[in-house]
Amino acid sequence: MEHEFWHARWANKEIGFHEGSVNKYLSDHWPDFVTSGDETVFVPLCGKSHDMWWLNDRGHPIIGVELSEIACKDFFEEGQEKAMVHPGEPFTRFVHDDLELWCGDFFQLVPEDLRNVRLVYDRAALIALPPEMRQGYVDHLTAVIPEDSRILLITLDYDSREMKGPPFNVSDEEVHRLFGEDYDIRQVLKKDMARDNPFAKRRGLQSGATESVFYLKKN
Repeated sequence: MEHEFWHARWANKEIGFHEGSVNKYLSDHWPDFVTSGDETVFVPLCGKSHDMWWLNDRGHPIIGVELSEIACKDFFEEGQEKAMVHPGEPFTRFVHDDLELWCGDFFQLVPEDLRNVRLVYDRAALIALPPEMRQGYVDHLTAVIPEDSRILLITLDYDSREMKGPPFNVSDEEVHRLFGEDYDIRQVLKKDMARDNPFAKRRGLQSGATESVFYLKKN
């Protein structure tokens, strides 16, 4: 999936992957996941997720990385906040207090960029990528986050014959294959999505879907 694909999705407002409210699994599981209230959180492929406001309101500095400038601008406009814009290469930074969106290519990140990060929130990054890109994503994420970082990962699994991603289906087994070498993995939730769920109905998932939540700790 090239950059043009995502730029076109945002330009055409084809953003069915965007949740218009705070993710329930985040609000349910974050209290048990964190060890303190002020750890810096990295949100890869963040879009304009409301989850970042929720995390920031709870005292966490935020670094989100997003390819689309439209998404970055929309995030602050919809949050009714102004951001200082700092153009640069490889990232243009949109900054509001201790919440920053870095507009650019995730794969241009280097470890120094995320030296203060301790937590990662991935609700829509891994499942946004087709199978052939996932190992590269995980390898780069592992390379740029500090040792002992922890990841809250939310995945979605479904019959890929019934729906074309994104979001793509990622099985529990694939999570273990992708992360198992470098992380301790604990699955804290596996839940069937009801067939009458608005997302399942809209995307034609006759067989339903399964959502999972994982806590990952980098070795």
